[in-house]
Amino acid sequence: MDKPAIVVLGSPNDSGGNLSTIAIERCQQALTEYSRHPDACIIPTGGWGDHFNTTDKPHGHYIRQYLIAHGVPERQILECAESTNTIQDAALVKPIVERHGITSLIVVTSDFHVPRAQFLFQREFPDIRLSFSAAKTNLPEADLMRRRQHEETALTRLKALIGTALKK
Repeated sequence: MDKPAIVVLGSPNDSGGNLSTIAIERCQQALTEYSRHPDACIIPTGGWGDHFNTTDKPHGHYIRQYLIAHGVPERQILECAESTNTIQDAALVKPIVERHGITSLIVVTSDFHVPRAQFLFQREFPDIRLSFSAAKTNLPEADLMRRRQHEETALTRLKALIGTALKK
């Protein structure tokens, strides 16, 4: 029997815990997926970091609060993977998935971020059915282009690092 989970990848919040536009877009996409898969549990991600959350609560706490405020029962939301980046998202979600016997994952992230998230989650979860759900990013085109370029560079660097590690 399939036991699905929706993983909501973190994005910045401000010093008051207010989610950024990108974080809200991801939460909205998670709500869409939850409406399609009402039996799924949800795993929020995000801990702390100078570049995305400097409050006293992990970023995943704010995702949880947003989802509850928008109708997701608290019991459907599992513990937060308190990560600081996408590599840690995949690594820290793994023990949660194992602990709860989850058999498939729907990874929610921004459209510009899907290729890197896909690469990392496929490496971390080779035996679990994965799908990726892209939240449309509503930013000015120049900002979006910068983010896409950053993602391309980060993915190229990751592949090179992993290739180098495999050769050792």
